[in-house]
Amino acid sequence: MAVKNAFYAQSGGVTAVINATACGVLQTARRHSDEIGKLYAGRNGIIGALTEDLIDTSIESEDAIAALKYSPGAAFGSCRYKLASLEQHRAQYERLIEVFQAHDIRFFFYNGGGDSQDTTYKVSQIATALDYPIVCVGIPKTVDNDLPITDCSPGFGSVAKYLATCIREAAFDVASISLTSTRCSPWK
Repeated sequence: MAVKNAFYAQSGGVTAVINATACGVLQTARRHSDEIGKLYAGRNGIIGALTEDLIDTSIESEDAIAALKYSPGAAFGSCRYKLASLEQHRAQYERLIEVFQAHDIRFFFYNGGGDSQDTTYKVSQIATALDYPIVCVGIPKTVDNDLPITDCSPGFGSVAKYLATCIREAAFDVASISLTSTRCSPWK
């Protein structure tokens, strides 16, 4: 089997988990160098593929990739750009396949919520229609845990932790000043 390249993009609202997921994808691709050559990341999500603004992650060190696990934001940029139906935006889908062909990309990893999962499916449909062999993998990331057929998505945990921490800190603040600052204070 000839070595083929991969494409990864981040989409939607960023959470602490999105870069950790990127780290996992990049490290796993590197462990399978017999099947995956370069892994390109799209700058600003799927827009990076449409505009052919690709980041060659193979030039990054192992330490830089590992550091993604602890990095906030979206390392490669994200977007909220929903591709409509294949009928409405066929030219954009064909553009994606054109870019994938130009860079010998045969693996497509799209990290995002429901719209991103839908885009991943549509890319697989157009690739089939155009007889372009590509493996399309939707990677869930959503803070509102609204993806069907999942128990919970990775973004849910980071939001739950954030909210729990905020509530705990607020409780400590209220407890530390409650003698004079609450309605129940005997000193009011």
